[in-house]
Amino acid sequence: MTVVVLAVGAAALLLSLPYWLPGRVVALRVWIFNRVNGDEGIPVPGPLVDVSRFKQVYADPAADGRSRGAALSDLFWYWLAPGPHIHQEHLEPGPRYDEVARTTRAILAMPTARAEELTVRCVERGLRGIDGTTTVRLRNLMMPIWAEFYYEVVFGEPCPPEARDLVVANADDVVTALKCCGLRHMDRRVRLTDHLERRLADVRHPLPVGLSARERALYLQGTFFNTAVVQTSEAMTHLLMVLAGHPDVQERLRDADDRYVQRVIDETLRLYPLFGVAHRVTSGEIRVDDHTTIPAGSVLLFSYPEFHRARFEDPDEFRPERWETLAARDADHIPFGIAANRPCPAWHLTPITMRVAAREVVRRFALRTSAAHTRSAPNRGPCLLIPRGAAVSGVRPAARLAVMRVRDRWEDVWRSVVQLVLGGYMVWDARRQRLCERHFAAVEAACPGTGRSR
Repeated sequence: MTVVVLAVGAAALLLSLPYWLPGRVVALRVWIFNRVNGDEGIPVPGPLVDVSRFKQVYADPAADGRSRGAALSDLFWYWLAPGPHIHQEHLEPGPRYDEVARTTRAILAMPTARAEELTVRCVERGLRGIDGTTTVRLRNLMMPIWAEFYYEVVFGEPCPPEARDLVVANADDVVTALKCCGLRHMDRRVRLTDHLERRLADVRHPLPVGLSARERALYLQGTFFNTAVVQTSEAMTHLLMVLAGHPDVQERLRDADDRYVQRVIDETLRLYPLFGVAHRVTSGEIRVDDHTTIPAGSVLLFSYPEFHRARFEDPDEFRPERWETLAARDADHIPFGIAANRPCPAWHLTPITMRVAAREVVRRFALRTSAAHTRSAPNRGPCLLIPRGAAVSGVRPAARLAVMRVRDRWEDVWRSVVQLVLGGYMVWDARRQRLCERHFAAVEAACPGTGRSR
């Protein structure tokens, strides 16, 4: 009898793992992260800066430091290597940042019709060959599409397969490491750097003159083939997961005008912002109100998810209709950052391409999913694609979705353990290497007096 009881208890414990273990492991990972990385920063919104002052503080001219003086920068530089010292998002303010930002805007500038036509071509190629009901990982499906898109944006010609594979290998390695689902593979990243350096003469717009050839390649890699490819793939993964979980919205979107599609995108990016926390280092005092001043040298941690939920009715519900009467510019909604403080340079281009890509996908396929949908999308967005107008054969969609649900829950168990081990190691290794701190120490040694006071 005792053996039976123990066996039943062990079976119950095993079956319950997907429901309680991932959350416990995530909490432990966050604790380890904080212990290794240290307590740093002022949370915004938080006790010192409430949600009503979020945009005010974010837009303050003194909230302009990006890397120097923040221990957290060591971790982001580690994940984005090689080339974080020239990555647009991590350059300190000054002439080099200004020139790089101007170049990025110039490369991304294109007529709407051209952006739409290029998106259609890239999506069509990416979906070619899917002719039956298929289970996909949406991030895996989207990444080659945006690799080809941004390659043509940069070089003005279609992306050859070998270049696409280099871009995808690099982008996938970056985002996998960022989510602590795998270690960095620097050889994959360096191969792309080498390819880009060989093609510098073919870039359709002049590159910053103050950069060496290697730095120009690293600039292209970081801005377009890390950030642009990863973030657009993530945005489309969230959008398609939302549509897969809301068939009524999906059907309406197929033939809707741009205004409705944009409401769906706005609501998706409100619920699943692409940025978690953006950190800035203050170069001077910031006066929050008559009673609160943030001193120079402070590290501000701006939480996009918290801000996007703070003052919305039913904030955890997906309700695109809320944007019928609510203007995104007036709401607690900054999917592309703040205009006064390093906004995403693709803030105009991305909504156009997302609208087109979403329509192209849902016109070809009905999307269904039973997988969990979280902001980090660590399981890469499991989704069932059902060709429209085709007879369903083989395993029925309901059975496939049931299998997907079980697999997704168990993947959470294994992934949470992997993230605990690899995430803990990478946080420690980043603090050990001190890439950002050592870079600015070398700058200060070469040019005394350039340091930022803490």
